[in-house]
Amino acid sequence: MIVDETLLPLWEHVQRQVNVPIVIVVGATKSPPEGCLDYESLLANTAPATDLADPDEHAAAAMCYTTGTTGNPKGVLYSHRALVLHTLAVCLADSIALTERDVVTPVVPMFHANAWGLPFACVMVGAKMAMPGPHLDPLSLLDLFQSQRVTITAGVPTIWFGVLQVLDANPGQYDISSITRMFVGGSAVPQSLIEAFDRRYGIKIVQGWGMTEMSPLGTLSHVPRALDAATDEEHFRYRATQGRPLPFVEIRARNEDGLVPWDGQTMGELEVRGPWIASSYYHNPDAADRFTDDGWFRTGDIVTIDAAGTIQVQDRSKDLIKSGGEWISSVALECALMGHPSVAEAAVIPVTHPKWDERPLAAVVLKPGAAASPADLRAFLAPQFPKFWLPDAFEFIDAIPRTSAGKFKKSALRERFKDYRLAE
Repeated sequence: MIVDETLLPLWEHVQRQVNVPIVIVVGATKSPPEGCLDYESLLANTAPATDLADPDEHAAAAMCYTTGTTGNPKGVLYSHRALVLHTLAVCLADSIALTERDVVTPVVPMFHANAWGLPFACVMVGAKMAMPGPHLDPLSLLDLFQSQRVTITAGVPTIWFGVLQVLDANPGQYDISSITRMFVGGSAVPQSLIEAFDRRYGIKIVQGWGMTEMSPLGTLSHVPRALDAATDEEHFRYRATQGRPLPFVEIRARNEDGLVPWDGQTMGELEVRGPWIASSYYHNPDAADRFTDDGWFRTGDIVTIDAAGTIQVQDRSKDLIKSGGEWISSVALECALMGHPSVAEAAVIPVTHPKWDERPLAAVVLKPGAAASPADLRAFLAPQFPKFWLPDAFEFIDAIPRTSAGKFKKSALRERFKDYRLAE
């Protein structure tokens, strides 16, 4: 994160007071190294600055970098205005709906899209925050949820798979009944994960979609009023979509034929526009083609949009598998595989095929003590997909590489299996 130029007087004021390079150590359990400062001591010994100018609402307030799942990280600069408007949207009743009574744990780093905007929203409404710090393992998180009576938490799916495994392995050990809503995003959320938390622990997962370039929230999958009388299965299916856009977020999708119809079937690249969506990357003219002249951001996500404006992410444009001229969604295969009782995690990537150009390869992490063969997994997938979608190979690995934000890093898998060859 960077601070805008209006905060430089405060920064210089602190430097003049302490007369050392500013290296701040937070939460130190012993004296900080020479040349560093303890955060609490710094606050106690520094007089507050009183000569700060009011910033222009369009001035820069913060910067975050994309996680680089498909390329090099790119800087996104946020204005004060964008963050304020995003914060207001986060607190709407049909959004995350924070109140002063909530205890919020964002299990996502603040350098990643400002912890999804939750710190700003908590400050605005006066909600308590229980921060996990570096302790993102399931046991530490569950202890935090229980001791602080957390009501709302948020993070990427990989975090919650680990939490679910610990809960299932230790029945009754953790009381997390205080949690009313769990917001999950960063990658597609398998329906099996949504059902598991709901049926076994009474926790509602609300899937969200957004990007660093969007501050980051774009859509949420709250079940709409039109489905009030629908079955539980229909509710779960809806919650496995990315939902509908927040107020002020405009959406459309485009393919080689132009803008796609909102029929829930035709795929195209999602484009978005709104007051908290970036208009360019920071000092990166090579990526200017991601932004249109009329203010739309090309997300790189391939989606369908139904008549009610519900989006379903099919894949990242760089992760779609083109086999014999037909497209295969790696996201759909991954979500289905992670519904198998023996599978902890799965990622699907394209590998070279002498006849079909590309074919799917599934990298699978099994649950501790579980077993499954390629034939078992193929049979599990077969009723759900056309035959040509089924992976040609399954590789069982110890762990799927992750980005700094906890997402699957498919670029590392593609590099690992770049010389993988399938028989014709």
